[in-house]
Amino acid sequence: MTAYVLVWGGGDLASGVALRLHRVGIRVLVVETPQPTVVRRTVAFAQAVFEGEVKIEGVAGRLVGTWEEVAETWRMETVPVMVDPELNIIDDHKPLVLVDSRMRKKYAPLSLGLADMVVGLGPGFVAKDNCHAAIETNRGHFLGRVYWEGSPEPDTGVPGKVKEYTRERVLRAPASGEVVNHVHIGDSVNAGDPILSVEWNTVTSPFDGVVRGLIHEGIMVRQGMKVGDVDPRPETFRYWTVSEKSIAIGGGVLEAILTHKEIRSRLWEN
Repeated sequence: MTAYVLVWGGGDLASGVALRLHRVGIRVLVVETPQPTVVRRTVAFAQAVFEGEVKIEGVAGRLVGTWEEVAETWRMETVPVMVDPELNIIDDHKPLVLVDSRMRKKYAPLSLGLADMVVGLGPGFVAKDNCHAAIETNRGHFLGRVYWEGSPEPDTGVPGKVKEYTRERVLRAPASGEVVNHVHIGDSVNAGDPILSVEWNTVTSPFDGVVRGLIHEGIMVRQGMKVGDVDPRPETFRYWTVSEKSIAIGGGVLEAILTHKEIRSRLWEN
C-alpha cells in the first residue's frame, strides 16, 4: 500500500501544509469539494478544481479524478488535487496520515480510524478524541505548536491585526446569491472602490490597499460569508506567497508526523 498524507481541504492554510510536506519528499493528496469557497486562491491548491492546474511558489497542483492519475501526478513531482468531499478514496487507498484542514473551528466527531495518524488544525480538535494530534493555528506565541493532549486555543472570531485593521480587512457577503468580481487578486484599490457584488449589492474596499483574497466568481454564497480580503500594506508579494502562518502550521504538522518512528520510516517508501 502506498504511504501518503491526505490533506482534507485545499485552502491557503492547508496548502501551506501540503507545500511543506511535498518539499521534503512526502506524497500528498489534497481533497476538496466541487465548489471550494477559498478566498486566498493564488496560494490555494483548491484553485485547481476550477483551473485544472495551479502553481504555488513553483510547485504545481493538478486536478485528478482517479487513483492512477494520483500516482502519475506523484511521479511528476506534482501535488494531486481531487474532488472527493466524502473521502471515498479512503475505501481502497487508506492514507498513512490524514490532516483535517477544513478549519471548521467547532468540535465535531471524527474517527481516528481514518488513518494511522489523524492531525487536526485549529479550534474544534481535541487530541486523543477526534484527532491524534492538534496544531495551534491562532497567531501568537503558540502558533504551530503540536498538542498531544488538549486543544488549540478557541476561535477568537477576530482576524489578525495588520496596521490598525482587524475585522475591516475581511469582506463579507452582503446578501445570499452569486458572486460577481470587479477586481483581481493583487490589484491595488482605494477606499470605496467596488470589489465584488452579490445580487446587485456591491462590496467596496474599506481602505487603500491590495486585494489579497477574492472568492471565485460565480460561487453561490450565504449572507455574512467571507468573500474577500484587503491588505493595507502596499507590497504585492503577499498575494502570491504562502503566509508565515501557513508555513508555521505546516511545520507543526511535519513535526507531528515525524514524531512517530513507524510513520516516519514509511513515508519515504517507494
